[in-house]
Amino acid sequence: MKSADIIESIYKTADATRDELRFIIENRSGESARMLYGLARERACEYYGKKIFVRGLIEMTNYCRNDCLYCGIRRSNKKVQRYRLTKEDIMECCREGHSLGFRTFVLQGGEDMYYTDDIMTDIVASIRAEYPDCAITLSLGEKPRESYQRFFDAGANRYLLRHESADPEHYRRLHPAELSLANRMECLRNLKEIGYQVGAGSMVGSPYQTVGNIVEDLLFIKEFAPQMVGMGPFIPHHETPFAHEKPGSAELTLFLLAIVRLMNPKVLLPATTALGTVENNGREMGVLAGCNVVMPNISPMSVRRKYMLYDNKLNADAETEAAYESVKKSMDAIGYEVVSDRGDYAG
Repeated sequence: MKSADIIESIYKTADATRDELRFIIENRSGESARMLYGLARERACEYYGKKIFVRGLIEMTNYCRNDCLYCGIRRSNKKVQRYRLTKEDIMECCREGHSLGFRTFVLQGGEDMYYTDDIMTDIVASIRAEYPDCAITLSLGEKPRESYQRFFDAGANRYLLRHESADPEHYRRLHPAELSLANRMECLRNLKEIGYQVGAGSMVGSPYQTVGNIVEDLLFIKEFAPQMVGMGPFIPHHETPFAHEKPGSAELTLFLLAIVRLMNPKVLLPATTALGTVENNGREMGVLAGCNVVMPNISPMSVRRKYMLYDNKLNADAETEAAYESVKKSMDAIGYEVVSDRGDYAG
């Protein structure tokens, strides 16, 4: 068994066995990574060209009812300065983002019960009415199916809900007892059945993660076939139980992103902020490993440093326009073009 043969096979078939995935991950080298990245870039360009889609990230609340062990806004962290954006705040973010060229808005937050279904439906419907040319993505955690349906009917198009780990035991070690992988998977199935473009994904190098866990993540992503995959390195936050755990590596993250691209050729694949945080030029490296999405922050400057899921987040102090121009310049430098486009799934 040779890594080059397995990588070539994944490129041709968009599939792999557990043993094949384990082998290429455990035996990865500079040579196999270069081959993998080249094929992943080729596959991404086949469906999307050298276009990079930008998503305007609006971090609408850092209140959260959950107590996930890795997250800086977990409910047990009493040192967080909590905030909530008003509807007017969110609409202002959209106005600024739209004027710059953003055609997707991502409303992300902790699981904050202040935002009832009525409130969220009104916000989504207002964005949809004012910006009919834009996609609306939500990333607000686990909800009842009825809530997801209401948001979809109001005009939301996409929903991001990272599965975090496809192994129930590993999932349990990252989350409080009241959260379960079974419920997370049920939410993902509900979202897909309703008609959302759905995003799943995991943390690379999270505490207790094994190569076997990583392989299960890749196989789940292949089987579930989400339209988006958010996969970035674990980064510790100093006010969590995992404060002293080591961060995930950019090198392994890039390798896995490229595998995701080959196994899910049409996927919308972000080069995450976390990747850019652990590695200089991490987002550019992500694009060169098959990514085609970047998500600059368009939240109000007054709340940027309050939404810290992990330490040292990239560009927390960058003004929206400056951050956008920086992304355009950095993508241009590697031969890619940031486009003013919704950037829908090519399926």
